[in-house]
Formats: sequence, structure tokens, C-alpha cells
Amino acid sequence: MQDNATEVTAAGIARLAGVGRAAVSNWRRRHADFPKPVGGTETSPSFALTEVEAWLRKQGKLAEVPLRERVWQQLVGHPEGPLTALVHAGCVLLLIHERPTVWLDAVAGSDERLAALLPGALDQVLTPRFGDAVGRPVHSGRPASASSAVNAVDAPQAVDSAPDAGAVNAPPSAPTVNAPSTAPAVNTAPATPDVNSSLAGRAAGPFTPAPAVNTLASTSSVNAATANAPAPSPAVNAPTPAPAVNAPTATLAATPSGNALRVPTGPQLLPSVPLLRGAAELAADLGARQAFEFLLGRHLDANPRQYTLTPADLAGLMADLAGPARSVLDPACGTGALLRAVDPRPGQELYAQDGAPDLAALTALRLALHSRADVRAAVGDSLRADARPGLRAEAVLCHPPFNERNWGHDELAYDARWEYGFPARTESELAWVQHALARLADGGTAVLLMPPAAASRRSGRRIRADLLRRGALRAVVALPVGAAPPYNIPLHVWVLRRPDRTPATPEVLLVDSGRFAGEGRGGPDWAAVRDAVLDAWRAFARAGRLDERPGLARSVPVIELLDDDVDLAPARHLPPPAVADGAEQLTAVRERLGATLRLTADLTPPPADPAPAARWPLTTVGELARGGALVMRTGGNGGHARVPVLTDHDVLAGSAPSGTLPESEEEAVMTEPGDVVVPVLGGGSVARVIDDATAGAALGRNLVLLRPDGTALDPWFLAGFLRGTANNRQASSYASTATRLDVRRLQLPRLPLDEQRRYGARFRALDEFERALRHASRLGEQLVRGMYDGLTDGTVAPD
Repeated sequence: MQDNATEVTAAGIARLAGVGRAAVSNWRRRHADFPKPVGGTETSPSFALTEVEAWLRKQGKLAEVPLRERVWQQLVGHPEGPLTALVHAGCVLLLIHERPTVWLDAVAGSDERLAALLPGALDQVLTPRFGDAVGRPVHSGRPASASSAVNAVDAPQAVDSAPDAGAVNAPPSAPTVNAPSTAPAVNTAPATPDVNSSLAGRAAGPFTPAPAVNTLASTSSVNAATANAPAPSPAVNAPTPAPAVNAPTATLAATPSGNALRVPTGPQLLPSVPLLRGAAELAADLGARQAFEFLLGRHLDANPRQYTLTPADLAGLMADLAGPARSVLDPACGTGALLRAVDPRPGQELYAQDGAPDLAALTALRLALHSRADVRAAVGDSLRADARPGLRAEAVLCHPPFNERNWGHDELAYDARWEYGFPARTESELAWVQHALARLADGGTAVLLMPPAAASRRSGRRIRADLLRRGALRAVVALPVGAAPPYNIPLHVWVLRRPDRTPATPEVLLVDSGRFAGEGRGGPDWAAVRDAVLDAWRAFARAGRLDERPGLARSVPVIELLDDDVDLAPARHLPPPAVADGAEQLTAVRERLGATLRLTADLTPPPADPAPAARWPLTTVGELARGGALVMRTGGNGGHARVPVLTDHDVLAGSAPSGTLPESEEEAVMTEPGDVVVPVLGGGSVARVIDDATAGAALGRNLVLLRPDGTALDPWFLAGFLRGTANNRQASSYASTATRLDVRRLQLPRLPLDEQRRYGARFRALDEFERALRHASRLGEQLVRGMYDGLTDGTVAPD
């Protein structure tokens, strides 16, 4: 077995075999021939995937590993980590997408031959798509050392002196602003050890590392000083940088002006060959683009705390607000969701930059697979180390990091981008706003996602005032709660334009779409949000003003906002919805509540007759599944974009499907009438029978679907007995912070179908009573809130 073989954890083995982790632990104890750990730790060992597959087949526990699961396990078990694996897979999928015959020629033969041929083949694809800034591979059969890899692969001086290095519309001096050779010359001596320590062992990685850029304050000083200087700094032309070009640290510290992606070498690709062959098989089934989206979406979904994602619906709204554009920049691109949402156009140019090198590389590949646009992705913090100082794009889309204190306040005090005022240390978002405006062509549009505090903090009022006076800020849109992380606050979208002239009587559009918030954690009604916001914005953009739409939108003269606070929060300036019929609406709510309470009284269960404790023969859900009496499915990790999703919260609250799944080509589990859905987290005894209104929704995460055979099991009988408190207690396991239900262990009695239906009818009546109680509770809350609002705004008399 190779030392770099793909490894899989006990949790991965459980997913492969479709069992719980406890079963894997039992196999290890009971079977002497179970594969031995090859890595990991004593408490969390890892095993060779090939050995695990062979053992599972030998035991009859696995006929064949599903292709998607096999490729996923190869990715997460990659010896260099899943991000390196994703980049390698993305490069090959792009090769398959654009030059399938080249891949077919390279893949025929041994793993060593494939690894040796791939760098040259990838170079034929990556360079045309990403520009000459892509590093060339080291065409050698031997692993390259760090210094040789830098000299042969990066070639920084040649890259950044080239006219097409990616700085579109840059003046002749632009390449020297971020030129790699200048950084070591400007940095002081104490900075060198920090660079070396932070980049040790990473010179030959699959993509250009960037963290060192953000750790060097002197790098930011280079950008700030050269941007304002009338002539290049003497240090730029000094001879001292020349020796540093051959040093790995010097090259890597200056990567922001280069491309985020470079061609991996043969030795780097060799451990990835099994994954690459699997990814090619997956592409044959799904297509190269969908295969990459599946792998990337699965990785993001498996690591939700590592990434701040922009939901696809929000990205689409922001792209529509920006309008069609030939050149688009995202200076904090993350996973590329915003640029991916841009409508394709002939000759389009997409520019991306991110401080995380893995995200910048993945964004480049994702965009190249998604469209035919020219993609230019760079690594580095856009505020400190802007890779495109000469760019003037038609549109900028940005979801910047929020509440950053260490954004470069001290180093960038004299930066030319602060056209509207120098942002305070606590106003990092206003720094991103001005960076976006600085990268726009005259008349171009920038759309940024902003925290609501940026509209009202006193420390930013002078910049907000200048944005208003000069006509740069055109609209502020308050989103519903739950639109994007952090989900507990209503974020804002700012729409800005680089003014080509100051409007005579400027007005600003304020929109509050909070009324479209969804129930619970399901997210907002995106169709309603999109229609309301875009309709208001387009009407405002045509006329320069908008007639008031009560509670939703209005255009406000700038002069009304230029007070001591310059508060731009839409809720502060929009009147509530028309309340002329407030008393009549409350009367209608009261009547509905009365009718619901009467229905609840009618549905109240009759007094229970005493009966001796029954001693039925019992079976379990697991036994019924093995016997074919029901089919058991678990919620998926992805699905098609527009499918409504039934979440665990919906099941607990008895509400309609309200969730979304990460967009992928994975086949979602769809509900049908008569299915029984059970949440597995939280410790509650809940089961829901799917009716005609809920059927057709996708099954969300942390849910198990049971589809009974109607000739053997009554669904209401099944759901009713699954809700027993004692039943749930014996089937639950407990962790330090959560309770998990093992649905296979839930019990129910063996009864004839006629007897099941008697119980099922009673359980169904209890469900109707429960729904009536919930509806009465919601109407009661609505009536109480309406009375408080009516009394306090004067629309309801106290008598």
C-alpha cells in the first residue's frame, strides 16, 4: 500500500456502509481481520480506503461503493488535505470540460505516466483561461525543492512585467505598485524571519499562498506609499531585490499581483491520481461543471464554521441590482458565489481577489467552469495588497468581512482610495465601500452586503454624509432576518455608483423587505424579496425618485438625511403600512381566533377509558426496513436550487417547507403522501405524516424519512407509536451537548392492518387537535401584537 493512500475515518466508513458509528466500533472489536489504522489518533483513527472497501465487500456489507461517496472519501482523505485535493480535481475537471481528448490521451496508462503528463496538459488550459500569470509547471520527473519550484513555477519578475498580467486599464506604472520584487526591498529586516516562519514548507503548494501578505504591515505600506507618490519609490529601482527573487519567501510574500492558481507539478499531482480518475468518472455521469459543484458544495457543507457563505438567492439579487456588466470585480470573493451569479456576456471579464489562497484558487476554477469569461483571480487582502490598482470595472460585487479591527487602519492612513474620508478603525466596512468605488469606472455600480450598524454608527457619519452629498450612495436595502449569516440580524445591501456628475436634487432609495421574513430558520420568501426590491430599484433608477410605498420603499431627499446622525437605516425613515383598516383587520383576526378555539374544543379528545397494559409482540424500524415493510432514507446534503425543503424545524413546528439545500446536482430525497418524517436531533418525540400539501418537498438534513408499504403498515399507526416518550428514550443516545435519535431502534407493536388503522384513526385525530392548538396560538399572538400596535399608534381607541 502506498504511504499516501487515501484514508477514511470511522464516520466515513459508517457512511459508506449505511450504518451508525457504533456498528463500525463493533466490527473493529469483533472481527480480527478488520483493517488496522494507518493514521489519525488513538481516539480518532483513520484507515486505508482501499482496505476498508475490500473488507466491506468480503463481509457482504457493501456491494460497491457509490461513485459520489468514493470520490468524496478520496477527497477528504487526501494526504495534503481536502483543499489541495479540490484544486487538483478542479484543474482536471476544467481540462476535461475544455479539452476532453487531451485528458483521454493522458489518462491511458499508469498513475506515474498520468502525473507526468498532466502538468503540460493543464498548462494548455489554465494559461488561456487565467492569463500568463499562471505559473508554469516544472517539467521534471523529480520533486522540486522549494527554491527551484519558486524559480521555475512562479517566475514572478517575468509575470508581473508582462503587459497582460491582469491589471486591466492600468497606467504604465501600475505593475510596479505591487511588483513582487519591490516587497522585499521595502520590508525592513525584522520582517524577513516572520515571512520565513509563516511560509515554511509551503513553497511548492498547488496554489499561491497568501497569509504572509496579510501578516506583513510593510507590504501594505508599499501599496499606500506608491499609490500616492508622483514617481516610483527609490526602493523600487534599488538593486537589493534582485537576490531575493530566488528566495521562496520573497516570491510568495509578493503574490497579490500574480494569479491565484498555478499549474501543479507531477510530484504534487501523483498522490491525487486516484481522486482525479474518480472525478473524471463523476464528470462522465454529471458533467465536469456539476461534478466540481458537487465536490465543492459537499466540502462547504461539511465545514460550515470555516466559511462565511453568500446564499445563492442573495447573490442573484445583488448581481441583478448591479445590472449587466462586461467587467466585474469581487475584491473579497470567498467561494465565488457573487461572480457566479453574474449574467454572462460576450467578452466578459471577471476579477476576483481573496486573502485565503485556497478560496481564490477554487473561485478561479469555479468561474472558469461556469462561463467562458476571462477569469483573473489573485491572492491577497484587497485593502492592504490590492492586486488591481489600475482596474476600473463596470460593476463591483462584494460581501466583505464584518467588524474587522485589523483591516489596515494604521498602514493605510494616506491611501488615495479614501476619497470620502479616512475610515475609523471600527469602520472596516466603509473602507471596503470606498475600495469598491475606487475600482469602478465612472457611472459603474457597486453592490455590497453590509451589517446594519454601518448605516447608523456615529463613527462613520462623516463618510456617509459625503457619500450622500456627492451622489455616490444610491440605495440602502434592509433584508429580512435570516437572509445571510449571521442569520439573527437583518443585513443591508448598499447600492453605490461612481458619480460621473453630481445630481441636481439627489435622492436616496430606502427599501425595507423585512416583511418577507420566513418562519423559523427557513429563510425569507426570496421570490417576494426579489420582486419587491428590483421593482423599486428599477423604478427609482429610471426616474431618480420613487413614490412612497408604505412600509416598503420610498426615495428620500439627501438633505433630509444630513443631520447629526446621518442614519441610513430604512426602518427609521419608512412609515408603517397603511393602518386605516387596522381596527377592521383586528376584528377579522379576533373572529378567526374564535372560530379556531371552537374547532379546538370540538377536537378535544374524549375522556380516556382505562384499559389493562397491553403486552404486544414488538418489532423495530430496522427490522421492518430489512423485511421490506418500509423504506428508510436520510436527508440529503444538496439538491436543485429551487426545490422547497422540509427542515427539522418545519417538522417540529408543524409548518410548511421553508428551507434550502446547498445547490448541487445531488439527487434530493423527495417526500410523498403517506411518508413519515422523524427528526433525529433534539430529543423530542415527534413524527410527521406527509400530506398532499407537503408532498414534493425535498428532505432536509437531520431528518429520516420512512416510507411504509401500504399493504403492511398504516402511516398514522407508525407515526403515532414512534412518538411515544418511552420509545424515544430507549432509542436515543446522548452527547455532551445534544441528543441523537437512532430511528432504527424505535419500536412498534406487531398488529394486524385493521387494528393498525383503528389506532391510526385516533392518532390522526390527535394530530388535527394539535394543529388547531398551534393555529390558535399564532392567531392569539397576532391579535395581542395588533392591539398593542393599534393602541400605541392611535389607530385603536382604548374604549
